Amino acid sequence: MTGLRLGPLLRYVDWDGRGTATVWVETDRPCTAEVRCEDGAYGTSRTFTVAGHHYALIPVTGLTPGTATPYDVVLDDHRVWPPEESRFPPSVIRSPLAGATDLQVSFGSCRWASPPRGEPDPVGPDALDTLALRIAAETTATGDTVPTGSGGRGHERPDVLLLIGDQVYADETSKATQSWLAKRRDLKEPPGEQVADYEEYSHLYDESWGDPDVRWLLSTVPSCMIFDDHDLIDDWNTSDAWVADMRAKPWWQERVLSGLMSYWVYQHLGNLSPDELETDEVYAEVRARSDGTDRLREFAAEADRDPACVRWSYRRDFGRTRLVMVDSRAARVLEERERAMLDEGEERWVREQVLDERGSYDHLLLGTSLPWLLPPFIHDVESWDSALCGGERGPRWARFGEWLRRAADLEHWAAFPKSFERLAALIAEAGGGPGAPATLCVLSGDVHHAYVAEPRWTDGTNQPDAHVVQLTCSPVHNSIPASMKIGFRFGWSRVGRGLGRALKRHGRVGRSAVTWRRTGGPWFGNQLMTLTLRGRSAGLRLDHALVRESGAELVTVQERTLAP
Repeated sequence: MTGLRLGPLLRYVDWDGRGTATVWVETDRPCTAEVRCEDGAYGTSRTFTVAGHHYALIPVTGLTPGTATPYDVVLDDHRVWPPEESRFPPSVIRSPLAGATDLQVSFGSCRWASPPRGEPDPVGPDALDTLALRIAAETTATGDTVPTGSGGRGHERPDVLLLIGDQVYADETSKATQSWLAKRRDLKEPPGEQVADYEEYSHLYDESWGDPDVRWLLSTVPSCMIFDDHDLIDDWNTSDAWVADMRAKPWWQERVLSGLMSYWVYQHLGNLSPDELETDEVYAEVRARSDGTDRLREFAAEADRDPACVRWSYRRDFGRTRLVMVDSRAARVLEERERAMLDEGEERWVREQVLDERGSYDHLLLGTSLPWLLPPFIHDVESWDSALCGGERGPRWARFGEWLRRAADLEHWAAFPKSFERLAALIAEAGGGPGAPATLCVLSGDVHHAYVAEPRWTDGTNQPDAHVVQLTCSPVHNSIPASMKIGFRFGWSRVGRGLGRALKRHGRVGRSAVTWRRTGGPWFGNQLMTLTLRGRSAGLRLDHALVRESGAELVTVQERTLAP
């Protein structure tokens, strides 16, 4: 009997009234996978095979807009989801009405897999686990969210969950995974306790998404994802010299190919709409073969060799809210004199998606795993270091700059100054004049704390009409040492700003088009941010996962209005 190894993950749900969705599954053998909904909506797909694993991305059609319908997953005519005696409500697909303008988006990044239930958690409660438990507690058997408590108002279920980097940690594995790896190979040989190949990557996803709470959450809340460095390795694509050093390591080629292959299967495919999947040549070729491993491996090798030939970025429209998710890792140009966060084609594509039919959306969300606006001192250090690496102070300083860049992870937008300024110009253009959205939010993670920052354009002429904010939320489930907390706080301080200006003068760094100030945070802990968008109004909430007498729960620590 065919079993469900992982999933289901509810990925795409359309917002144009067509009543379509996609559901991702991994099975333990080849089969025909089906989604059967209570309202008669239906989807089916034959699994495809990669490296001995079997997957299906099932397109569901016939959903009734404006409803939430429970669904079953059936493999070869045997129902495998929901599990028997599940403690969770039924998984549902919510199909929005065409023209719906209300949207709730929860986002965060950086999640270590939770330990098995009952074992101590060294970094505290997992924000995704606690979100799952909150939604389950407030959900009726029909999938509706209801108020809880004595007269209190329930929290609405997110319409979409944005996971913006480090969904798995290929270079920081758990003790349980290390024990599993030790049964496969000698951990004294590189890459040691890090993952080495596709099979080991698949184990990371099993460990992370097999968590019962997270598994149910991802089965009932649509998700959009993008990678960051730890999905491959810490500091991935920091510099041209870094890439050269990694390619000299005998284990790196298999690691990077396996990382890109697994990302394509487990994360990237689900970001695409059914129409995009229909025209995706690699997806068609992988599915057409009895074993798609070789074709997917060729694709990954090409993506590693020539990043400009692949686009991991994508766009989603949720009614009158537009999300443009930007790949700020694989699309980089790393030649020192030509450094850019995005290659020319990628930057042009982002610009087109942001400006296309401007005026048709009330809110623009720019997703990038790496924050655009950092604490000012850290920003200035990265700009200064970029100038040193570029030879502004000679070869000796350039060597020091490269060492510092790797040692201190100086590889955010600030480390690509031209790209930083071009993004600032694009944001000013998209947020200004007739048709400007009410809010333009840059959503990021990576830095293991949360904050709100608001920019101001220094020349006074390009200040957007939209309310522009950098919203950073990290981690979902991870930790940060006390020294880094002190460093991030110092980064916002007056002394830090002054020291940063001195470093910029030393590096002969030019003046930026924007300055910014922190208007919220920094907040530390396992956390999620939620945007609530209604018409042209926007609200923001930050929730921390905390231990209470009754168990772990999400506690609101900040709530504010972004647009009235």
